[in-house]
Amino acid sequence: MENLTRYEKARIIGARALQISMGAPILTDRKNEMNPIDIAKKEFAENSIPITIKRDMPEKVEVV
Repeated sequence: MENLTRYEKARIIGARALQISMGAPILTDRKNEMNPIDIAKKEFAENSIPITIKRDMPEKVEVV
């Protein structure tokens, strides 16, 4: 996930951590990690989070 701002990265990790805490399937090997935030960070680093970012620009919509 290139070209993401730190705010978008934080929002993605936070949203994914919430999904994990609500019972969503984990898409990576946990290796004794029980904290949903740590699991979401690991999924983000492995680029396996199924979330897309939509940026509304004045002339177009950019999907990252």
